[in-house]
Amino acid sequence: METYLHNVLFILFQLCFMVQLYYLISNHSRLTRYKPMEQLPEVLIPVSVIISARNEAKNLAENLPLILQQNYPDFEVIVINDCSYDSSDMILQDMQREYPHLKVVTITEHDRFKTGKKFALTLGIKAAKNEYLLFTDADCKPASVNWITRMAANFSTGAQIVLGYSPYYKTNNFLNPFVRFETIKTAINYLSATLNGNPYMGIGRNLAYTKKLFFSNKGFASHMHVISGDDDLFVNQHATADNTIIEIHPETFIYTSAKTTLTSWYRQKKRHMGVGKLYKNKHRRMLSFDAMSGFIFYILLILCLVFKYEPLLALGLFAFRLILQLIIYSKIFKKLNGKDLIWYLPFFDLIYYMYLNVFGLIGTFLKTTQWK
Repeated sequence: METYLHNVLFILFQLCFMVQLYYLISNHSRLTRYKPMEQLPEVLIPVSVIISARNEAKNLAENLPLILQQNYPDFEVIVINDCSYDSSDMILQDMQREYPHLKVVTITEHDRFKTGKKFALTLGIKAAKNEYLLFTDADCKPASVNWITRMAANFSTGAQIVLGYSPYYKTNNFLNPFVRFETIKTAINYLSATLNGNPYMGIGRNLAYTKKLFFSNKGFASHMHVISGDDDLFVNQHATADNTIIEIHPETFIYTSAKTTLTSWYRQKKRHMGVGKLYKNKHRRMLSFDAMSGFIFYILLILCLVFKYEPLLALGLFAFRLILQLIIYSKIFKKLNGKDLIWYLPFFDLIYYMYLNVFGLIGTFLKTTQWK
């Protein structure tokens, strides 16, 4: 009976190994071969940059000029001042005097009507005069003055959704390496899926789509009751193989600071994971198979080593998978400004799959009540 159980577990271990190879070779390797356009394109498409901000006075003062000073011939910046009670209004008023292409939409607090980010963004989109919309957050900095140019150029291909990339700054905080690692792994998943014709999410810090797509699908109406998901749920519902494209030139990266405490990071991840259960079924299955097969792979690997059941073969399969990861991920991590993190792979990969399953379970049962 014990031998039979060992055989079953080892077969399951091999199945998880094969599922993991499928994701690496069939999905993630596409991103290894992808090359963004190096030459700066000439683009004349009018663009509206939209930023929703609640009590972001410090970030607006520091980061908004970097958006307003973009090297682009025709764009406006719309900031939705969402019920702020700090000095955001004064800072925005001062900037409007210097930058005539800055438009401010102000939302005031109402006792009976509680707003959220989706409501704020909807007002910003309605206020936009241009068809092509580019989104980011107040705490974000573009990597270059060519951010708008390179993102907008993708609309010339006929795309209606452009998925960008938003890395975190590297710091000495103890959480920072794993937060950056998890961000890159998430990006590998959604960027690779898009290249494979199966887009399922985007990041609101660096995302673009058309106003026509937004209003023809009634905006966020189908998930307005969910506090999060203004970015990934919208993309999940409306992105297709034909209307979605990625942009990962380093000049289009949007940088921001990672959470520095476990409590703040937990709140952020709980909010993000809570919307995953609303993804399309095919995307939920795709993500679940990856998360569960990776987690079970490590659990069974440990059991094989502890109970000395085919330990050499188990280690061989682990080593083969790790070498393949290093071959594929080393190029991708370099593209996504995380080449220093590749050496954390043997340890962080295990933590990553534990994290996916734990937060996936938490997100299934918990709800969030505020966006900021």
